[in-house]
Amino acid sequence: MHIWEGVSEFVAVAEEESFTAAAKALGISTAQVSRQVSALEARLSTKLFYRTTRRVSVTEAGQIYYQQCRQVLDGLEEAERTMTNLQMVPKGQLRLTAPVTFGEKNIAPLVNNFVLRYPELQVQLNLTNQKLDLVAGGYDLAIRLGKLEDSSMMAKRLSSRTLHVCASPAYLSAHGTPHSLSELDKHNCLQGNLDYWRFQVMGKPQNVRIKGNIMCDSGWALLDAALKGIGIVQLPDYYVQPSLASGKLTSLLEPYQEADDGIWAIYPHNRHLSPKVRMLLDYLSEALQAK
Repeated sequence: MHIWEGVSEFVAVAEEESFTAAAKALGISTAQVSRQVSALEARLSTKLFYRTTRRVSVTEAGQIYYQQCRQVLDGLEEAERTMTNLQMVPKGQLRLTAPVTFGEKNIAPLVNNFVLRYPELQVQLNLTNQKLDLVAGGYDLAIRLGKLEDSSMMAKRLSSRTLHVCASPAYLSAHGTPHSLSELDKHNCLQGNLDYWRFQVMGKPQNVRIKGNIMCDSGWALLDAALKGIGIVQLPDYYVQPSLASGKLTSLLEPYQEADDGIWAIYPHNRHLSPKVRMLLDYLSEALQAK
């Protein structure tokens, strides 16, 4: 006797609360459902349903059995979906958007590698710092950095980034090294889009107002200024990590470094993720975390 006989029929009846509705959902006859459930009850020596002319309800023992069976069936369905997805070759259109600098340096090369792996894909990658409307623009997903705004979008954390405060050895030799946040007021702080830098003090976030003689919305321009000894800069790791590793920049105020924030993929809440989108998300997550 097969251990699975009657299980699908039992779960369907428990969820539909009707032998007729369960038969319709399974695409078999009501008589077959009834026979399978009766045989299951006999095998278990347990009454699973209370049956009346008006309704069917699950017994206490049936409810316990249902919870276990539902988990098993869910696992089997997920396993089948996984095997089906593995056999599918991603093809067709993929539309995504990402911030310009991070997209150029990190996302675009990975997307290109993904296309090399699956050449039947047609990818449109829009690099912009504008927060585009994904639904109106027909985008499958967007890459977002930092703290997410409240929205109706679903989000998957792909990796994380670290903000570094740093300066060149030449600047520090000429102007001294700050060891506290209050000392930043005495230094030339190269400013991006915001007039403050983000830190963490005693486990709590703290913004510190900064000022300097350069203001620019390009991270590469600010990095260049810092490398030339003009001032101190706060930039994400993907700008400064090579210069920190080579000694061209020195990391500062590390005890106050803000906790890592996220690199996210967001997508519309009500949109079912196709296998090609899910596979791209998994690929990006694995590749970005390996960097």
